[in-house]
Amino acid sequence: MNMLTIKKIILAHVIASVSFSAMSQSVSLRPVGSKVSEERSYFDPKDLTSNYVSWGVNPNNPSSINLLEAWKKFKKRKDIVVAVVDTGIDREHPFLENNIFVENGKVDPNNFGVDFSKDKKAKGTPTDNHGHGTHVSGIIKSIYPDVKILALKYYNPNASGVDNLNSTVEALRYAVDHNVDVINYSGGGPEAASEELRVLKEAERKGILVVAAAGNEESNIDDKKKAYFPASYGLKNIITVTAYDEDLKILNSSNYGRTSVDIFAPGYRIKSSLQNGRTGYLTGTSQATAFVTGVAALIKSEFPQLSTEKIREIIKLSAKKEISMEGKCATGGRLDAGSALALAAQMSGENTTTRQVANSKNEAVKEGKIIYRIAN
Repeated sequence: MNMLTIKKIILAHVIASVSFSAMSQSVSLRPVGSKVSEERSYFDPKDLTSNYVSWGVNPNNPSSINLLEAWKKFKKRKDIVVAVVDTGIDREHPFLENNIFVENGKVDPNNFGVDFSKDKKAKGTPTDNHGHGTHVSGIIKSIYPDVKILALKYYNPNASGVDNLNSTVEALRYAVDHNVDVINYSGGGPEAASEELRVLKEAERKGILVVAAAGNEESNIDDKKKAYFPASYGLKNIITVTAYDEDLKILNSSNYGRTSVDIFAPGYRIKSSLQNGRTGYLTGTSQATAFVTGVAALIKSEFPQLSTEKIREIIKLSAKKEISMEGKCATGGRLDAGSALALAAQMSGENTTTRQVANSKNEAVKEGKIIYRIAN
């Protein structure tokens, strides 16, 4: 076999071993001495400026979460299921229909999540008549386009605070029993509940991350008299999130706390999906919570070996410090997706080259005010 034949065999083997995909980082074969092309994103950067997403992910907005840099670093290794404990979901929404996940069977009109709300019509149809759950889900998807969303509906606007709390506990228990990766709970209330705490401690034992809203009562929740739950339980698997606007200022309505709140994320006039196939704007810590959930899902997808406590630590340590946020949360800063993915790579030992709905109505710029749940 002559040298030319050997070279052809080697080249053919190399070409066959390199797969190219529009949804993954590509490997290019280039002549020696040629310039290295710009680092490519795992997802399409055009999605960061689509009609379904907000300034919070727009790479042209300096107040955004630096998501493009995260996408450039990201490589998917594991599917991630996020349980969204909220008002349900719009199953047919064009932005979300391919992300809906169910535990049994396939997604269809009679099976697209679980409804735990008071006076539900059918358990497998968590239809969102409010919009909040669909909006939160859209934010999570805008950060991690491949996320699998398990919609767990607890909210009935006509139910009592006690009933909504009981439905919340049922939804949380379902998520924990089914070992989801992350729980997003953009709501809560001013009173602790023993059954809720028991379920969340089980989530802590199992290593399930819970991302919770700090609430919208304009209060310092370090003050035990103004605590907000589940954010204030202080468990090692809970990340508590408050909200900032495009000027990097805390929202007037947002709760805060140097020790009780972990981090800031975008929360003012956030554009996302709404029920009946629409898009629209909502404001509050509910929205901020979903941003952190999305980044946590990205980290867990690429580095599934990292513990929940380590992911929580990564998100906090990578926060971008801001003077306006100093003393308002433990990190004194805001969510930075790019820095979080880079730090996750370092901590994993890899190298990198670069209940109550917290917004009670759907008004475009509605400041999020809690309709309190009531604990027994």
